[in-house]
Amino acid sequence: MAVLAAAGCTGQVDERRAGAARQQVALKKKAVPKPLPPRRMDCAAVKCLALTFDDGPGEYTARVLDDLRKAGARATFYMLGQNVGSHPDVVRRMPLEGHEVANHSWSHADMTGLSSGAVRSEVRRTQEAIKRASGVAPTSFRPPYGSTDARVGKAVGMPQILWSVDSLDWLHRNVRKNVRAGVSEPEKGGVVLFHDIHKPTVTAVPEILAGLKKRGFTLVTVTELFQGQRLDPGGRYTELGEKGPTVAQ
Repeated sequence: MAVLAAAGCTGQVDERRAGAARQQVALKKKAVPKPLPPRRMDCAAVKCLALTFDDGPGEYTARVLDDLRKAGARATFYMLGQNVGSHPDVVRRMPLEGHEVANHSWSHADMTGLSSGAVRSEVRRTQEAIKRASGVAPTSFRPPYGSTDARVGKAVGMPQILWSVDSLDWLHRNVRKNVRAGVSEPEKGGVVLFHDIHKPTVTAVPEILAGLKKRGFTLVTVTELFQGQRLDPGGRYTELGEKGPTVAQ
């Protein structure tokens, strides 16, 4: 009887342990964070602006994410596929904090100088890299140098998002000029181009965010900006409210 009782107690302990283990697994599954969905925005009424950052991810991108989080702002990151593998945690963080991941080609080649097959390869490889790192597949493309045409647009197969304000941060690498361009030049419904690979740009971000907030802007992702407007695959867009897609010839 004593042996049977001991065996019974052991079985109960094992069952409790198994139950606890199952509960821990369930809790871990529930705790897996999910990307924040786009907010419902009426950018025809709200003073919306989309900040976009190209050519990353890089060594400074996490700082940009930190500053955006502190400001309660969202942005869109047009990333190079060849850079994604070096910063997977940063890319994963983007959609979890409400930012949009987007495609800027694999190698930053001029798409008009590539064959249609090569364009498709650049896009596809980048889609796969970003999806693998973030769990989210991009829905828009930005051609390097803004260089595109009808053939490229057809090969890309996604809306092509350009910009209404080019900060020229890649050229002057100057914090004060970045702030001036980022705060003074944008208009409602605009898309602003920066590069998160340049330290002076990243240094300017907190002041840019504060200045835009003071001007009354709500900082949104590209998808949030255009959610009330149809975007055609291959179409080229620079700001909200365009009468239709502009396709370079």
